[in-house]
Amino acid sequence: MEKQPKFAVIGGGSWATAIAKMLCENQQKIAWYMRSTYAIEHLKHQKHNPNYLSSVEFNTDKLQLTNDINEAVKFADYIIFAIPSAFLSGELEKLTESLEGKVIFSAIKGIVPETSLIVGEHFHSKYEIPYENIGVITGPCHAEEVALERLSYLTIACGDKNKAKLVAKNLSSHYINAKTSDDIIGTEYAAMLKNIYAIAAGIAHGLGYGDNFQSVLMSNGIREMKKFIRKVHKMKRNINNSAYLGDLLVTGYSIFSRNRMFGNMIGKGYTVKSAQMEMSMVAEGYYATKSAYMLNQKYGAKTPIIDAVYEILYENKEPKKVFKKLTEKLD
Repeated sequence: MEKQPKFAVIGGGSWATAIAKMLCENQQKIAWYMRSTYAIEHLKHQKHNPNYLSSVEFNTDKLQLTNDINEAVKFADYIIFAIPSAFLSGELEKLTESLEGKVIFSAIKGIVPETSLIVGEHFHSKYEIPYENIGVITGPCHAEEVALERLSYLTIACGDKNKAKLVAKNLSSHYINAKTSDDIIGTEYAAMLKNIYAIAAGIAHGLGYGDNFQSVLMSNGIREMKKFIRKVHKMKRNINNSAYLGDLLVTGYSIFSRNRMFGNMIGKGYTVKSAQMEMSMVAEGYYATKSAYMLNQKYGAKTPIIDAVYEILYENKEPKKVFKKLTEKLD
């Protein structure tokens, strides 16, 4: 009988908690690294994460909880990273345990600011991990709905189809339907870009635009995403699949979307700093906007929505004026 690979989850937020829940449906034991010793102690005694998805009760016999990233890496064959992209480099600096031979899956929806690379490319270039040992976990899926065990869909992408299938199998359950894809670069860029469009949708809502305009914004968003991803990584893909369009729609419209919430606050007149302070969770789209804008200086895709969000967040331009101009560019 083939040996069952071991999994580790890196991160203590809502998405990391949701992934730990999914894995516990199929695994005897997983390692779970989080920085907060308070959260670890709370989980050990109260059986739930005190800060995120606190309704999810864990069987703690299935958890090897640790605040030492090396312990988690040593334990596992497959390591799933689910921390904000802005904090990834800082966490990886603590590594003394080798990543050689490990399979790395990213559940991070963003670009690593220090290298301006998506997470898969970052691990490939900085840690020399071959692409067949790198994968991506994308939606359309909100952590909050995983907690409620509402039927959700995941897309698991990897250069090695068998590894994608293995991860999909270990995340699947009666409420999780996990599909596989070979578009590792495209799905990861889509997961990053959809957060920017969700911020745009939030800004539009905060400014008082209605559903009619938002539908136009989203349909323009998926076409813009297609142009951007095609410039970065040309291959045959159907942009209307769940991993691209589905993920964009759920992030753009859902009440659970922190990026939409962040945009909504900006549209209502909050400064970037005050909106960030009021939200207890990181809006990945804030960092993604700068990365995508800078990256596009090289690729030159036509991206009026990304440009508009960048002007508002990083050039302090007035949302009302920027969106007035944007409305004239959409069709």
